[in-house]
Amino acid sequence: MMHHILLFQLLIVAYFSGSQAENAFSKYWEEHISLPQPPHWFSSKASPLSPHQVAVFTKLIQENELASHLRSFCEQANIACSTNELVKTTMENTTLPPIARWNAEKEKYDAVAAIPLSVAKQGGLPYFRASMVKEGSVMAIPDLRDQMSYKSFLPRSLASKIPFSFTRMEELKNIFGVVDEKMSEFIQEALEVCEKSTIPGEPRICATSAEDLIDFIVENLGQSLSIWSTESIEGSYENATIGTVKIIYENLSQPPALCHSQPFIYQVYFCHILPKVKVFAVDIHAQKKVNHAIMACHYDTSTWDPNHIAFKLNGFGPGLIEVCHWVNENGMIWTKAI
Repeated sequence: MMHHILLFQLLIVAYFSGSQAENAFSKYWEEHISLPQPPHWFSSKASPLSPHQVAVFTKLIQENELASHLRSFCEQANIACSTNELVKTTMENTTLPPIARWNAEKEKYDAVAAIPLSVAKQGGLPYFRASMVKEGSVMAIPDLRDQMSYKSFLPRSLASKIPFSFTRMEELKNIFGVVDEKMSEFIQEALEVCEKSTIPGEPRICATSAEDLIDFIVENLGQSLSIWSTESIEGSYENATIGTVKIIYENLSQPPALCHSQPFIYQVYFCHILPKVKVFAVDIHAQKKVNHAIMACHYDTSTWDPNHIAFKLNGFGPGLIEVCHWVNENGMIWTKAI
C-alpha cells in the first residue's frame, strides 16, 4: 500500500515540477557563466526532477528500494533505464542506417586503433585533414547522431549517490534494473572512456550532472565563454557539398574544452582539454537542408597512438599532421569568449 501512495504522490509532484527544475538549472547557469542563457538543446537536458522528487528518489536508492519505483523514476527523470520505452523509440525511429557501432570509441583517441579500416570508412570519414574541407568540395559525412540523444542529466545531489565506476558496474546495473545486452554495452563503453586516461596531463572529466560540467568548464576556462555545437544531424551518410568554411577559434595558446555525449543511462559528458585545437564553422549542404556544423582540428597529435585510425586514414603519424573531426549531435566545444 505504501508503494502505491508514494507513486501517487510522485505523480502529483511531477505535474508541477518541470518549471521548478528548469529554473534551478537557469539559476546555476546565470551564477557561473557570463552568457545570457544556455543553448536550447543544452537546457533541454536539465533534469526535470523537483527537489522533492530528488529527495524521495535519493532515499529509495539509499534504502535499495528504487526497483519498486523504477518505471516512475525513469519516466519522471527522462533517463534510459531498460524499462524505458524511449530507448527503443530513439534507436529505431530513423530513416538512417543503424548508428555506427564504433562511434563511442572515437572519444578514447587510442582504442580506435583496433577498428578495421574498412569499418571506420563506412558512411563517411571520421577523421580527415583540414585541407580536405574547402568550399565547393564534396565530402563523405559520417554519422553525426548521438546514440541516445533525448536523455536528461540527473541533479548532482542524486547523481553523486550512484556508483559511477567500472569496478561497481554490476551494482550500477542492478540499481537501474539493466538486463538487456545493448544497454550493458553502452554502460561499459562509457565507463571505459571515463576511466581511461589516454593523454598525459590532459584535464578531463566525465560530468554526470550539468553542475559538474559547468564547474569543470569555469575552473579551466573562466566565466567569459563561448559555446559551439553542430546544428543538426543533416548530412549523415551523405556525400555532401561543403559550403562556407569559417574559422571561429584559433588561439592555440588557450585550448578549448571538447565535450562528447556518452551513451549511458542518464546524460553523461566526457569533457577534455587538448592543446592546439582550432575550431571551424562549416556549412554542409545536405540533401534536405544546410547543416551548420562545427569542426575541431587538432594541431598537436604528438601524444596520440601511432596506430590511431586517423593516421591509417590520412597517412603520416603522431605530430606530423593535424587531425580534424566533426562535432556530433549534442557534442559541444567551449572556448574563452571571442
